[in-house]
Amino acid sequence: MSTPVCTCAEQVRKLTQQVSVMRREIKNIRQQIDGSVRAHKKQMSSLQSTLTDCINHDSQFQSKSPSKCLSEVNQLEQGRIYTVPIGYVNSCFAVKNGTPRQPTICSSSRASLKIESSVFNNPDHSLVGLEQYSHIWIIFLFHKNGQLSYKAKVKPPRLNGQKVGVYSTRSPHRPNALGLTLAKLEKITGDTLHLSGVDVITGTPVLDIKPYIPDYDSPTTRTDDTSKTSSFTDLPMAEDMELDEETDILETTSKHFTELSPETSISCPASASGFSQSRSGCRGVTDVLAEVKDYLKHGNVFCEQTAEDKNTDAPECSLAGPTPISLSRLSFGHELYSTIAAWVRSPPISYLDVRFTVNAEKELNEFVPCNSTDSQRPKFQFLKGPDEAMAAIHGILSADPRSVYRRAHCQDRLFFFTLDTADITCWFGDGFAEVVRVKPVQGSGPTELASL
Repeated sequence: MSTPVCTCAEQVRKLTQQVSVMRREIKNIRQQIDGSVRAHKKQMSSLQSTLTDCINHDSQFQSKSPSKCLSEVNQLEQGRIYTVPIGYVNSCFAVKNGTPRQPTICSSSRASLKIESSVFNNPDHSLVGLEQYSHIWIIFLFHKNGQLSYKAKVKPPRLNGQKVGVYSTRSPHRPNALGLTLAKLEKITGDTLHLSGVDVITGTPVLDIKPYIPDYDSPTTRTDDTSKTSSFTDLPMAEDMELDEETDILETTSKHFTELSPETSISCPASASGFSQSRSGCRGVTDVLAEVKDYLKHGNVFCEQTAEDKNTDAPECSLAGPTPISLSRLSFGHELYSTIAAWVRSPPISYLDVRFTVNAEKELNEFVPCNSTDSQRPKFQFLKGPDEAMAAIHGILSADPRSVYRRAHCQDRLFFFTLDTADITCWFGDGFAEVVRVKPVQGSGPTELASL
């Protein structure tokens, strides 16, 4: 007769696991309850504000009383306003899935924005003069957040799960759910703006638009005049040296700068007389020299060899030319006037290689541009042809549009998204994304696609 085996330890282990799972579930439930409470409070506050406005509102056809005007002024001073969308976006992105998180990811994306006639009696009058600008700021509402809750810390997809403060990111889950994006203004027809390089979906409520003015919006134009003056005084001027020395310094600086950045070229005068004339006519050359000097100083390009260095066992630096440097740690141009978080340019995740199967590429080439008269083939509504669509798909997938949770926990590597009138099917591998199918939106033939 065999002796009975005690299973108490196994049962304790199972119970411990169950308790651990229960604790996690309770924690999740508490977080959901907290989020629901915050959302309820915000909804109640919004409802109370709306009811207050209704009670104080006599009639929209009657003139406003002084007390009413005073009440509106007080609300405005307190930062409580009732916003009305000036229009709704009609975009090549129909849903959030697959929409680029930043406009620069997909510069070939297109959209249109029509100003509502309920805002202005003559909506086209509000756009007079805007055609003189190439880009505009769009202030919009994240209307597809799904909930009104928000947290002080979020996990940006490019940080691969690391938490940072919500105000150091562009997360859509914010206290007021406001978004800001920069779009290229292609043209204006009547009361409609035609845009490109957008990252918003169809139906997005737009609260305001403003022209992008580099002279005001770019940090490079906000430099301190005193710092410029100090930079200029550090440079050798004509009073301290001969014209030949000026030319030698200019040529040497230009030479080293060309070695560091072959893509960048500086136009330098060919002779001392040309340089003197340019210097007397404008400060352009002086500005270039100042920036080049800051660039070279910041990168510690020249390795000065001292007598003490010669006696050490360290590798000697050549005096004849610049030492190898890492261009990623240098600052030049606009980088001298602004700073950003390091993870924006060097995130813990890398860009993906994007490829198309032969069949997918063939299916994509079946689509015709938005201005085509061919009614037998699928037609884009916004994009100007398969090449532009391919560039858009490449930009979207190379930035990996999947969420952190999906990348880390989901074994299904298939991914679906819609671009204009095309349904895209792809799958993700290690370091790449491959498009396997491109089909017209389901339930729509060529005629219906043209009228979307």
